Amino acid sequence: MDATPPDQAALLARADGPVTRARLGDDLTALGLGEGDTVMFHTRMSAIGYVAGGPPALIGALRDVVGERGTLMVTCGWNDAPPYGFTDWPRPWQDAVRAGHPAYDPVVSEADHDNGRLPEALRRWPGAVRSRHPDVSFAALGAAATELTADHPWDDPHGPGSPLARLVALGGRVLMLGAPLETLTLLHHAEALADAPGKRFVEYEQPILEGGQRVWRRFRDIDSSDGAFDYSSVTPGGQDPFETIVRDMLAAGVGRRGRVGAADSHLFEAGEVLDFGLAWIQEKLGGAR
Repeated sequence: MDATPPDQAALLARADGPVTRARLGDDLTALGLGEGDTVMFHTRMSAIGYVAGGPPALIGALRDVVGERGTLMVTCGWNDAPPYGFTDWPRPWQDAVRAGHPAYDPVVSEADHDNGRLPEALRRWPGAVRSRHPDVSFAALGAAATELTADHPWDDPHGPGSPLARLVALGGRVLMLGAPLETLTLLHHAEALADAPGKRFVEYEQPILEGGQRVWRRFRDIDSSDGAFDYSSVTPGGQDPFETIVRDMLAAGVGRRGRVGAADSHLFEAGEVLDFGLAWIQEKLGGAR
């Protein structure tokens, strides 16, 4: 009898066997990642196949390739943040949340589980640094980690001065390891900067630590959950707008494509993603040219 659980058997078959740290390093190098790179990465582990050692092996492989001069970055968020709409709850519920909800703590607050296993693994890695914004936090590890994450703006946290803006300024890259195309978070920076009509914003309250004390703070940001713009007229068949943008970007020859393990993967220059995303949004939605 085969003692391998069906899910592991499927993963093994997908990549023709276990995907080791060494193989990951070779595949990442072949894709174009290199020594000294500053790279934000998005990962769907199951697409890679059976990764021997799981997230630590993948992070280790990425560090092997970018080296001591390189930096890794992920989007974290906050898994246990109070919902945006808690201020519409009955007053006793609101009062209970305000009195008892723990403050966001960059060291211990878990990354949003919807972002997969890698953000939580990286933000817990020895030497990793996480930005101060509760709802839009990023974590980084490596030579430029502090530069990327320091003084994350409280308002407009996807815009100027954000870790995304600094990734572009540092000549960084974006790596999609089997991740759905719509998860390319850097496009939120394009949305934040875009001069186009109908931009949508959200305001919300969350508890943070200031001087060691828990305080509630109000934040303002583009609507990154339901969409900063109404893209319904420019996306085919209800396709996610970010997927549409990335597919158009690939069709235009932006980015590199290859296999990492069994995962169809892409490597982009952050500046090219921003430029293409800005032009696409402003052209399709009638913004400034």
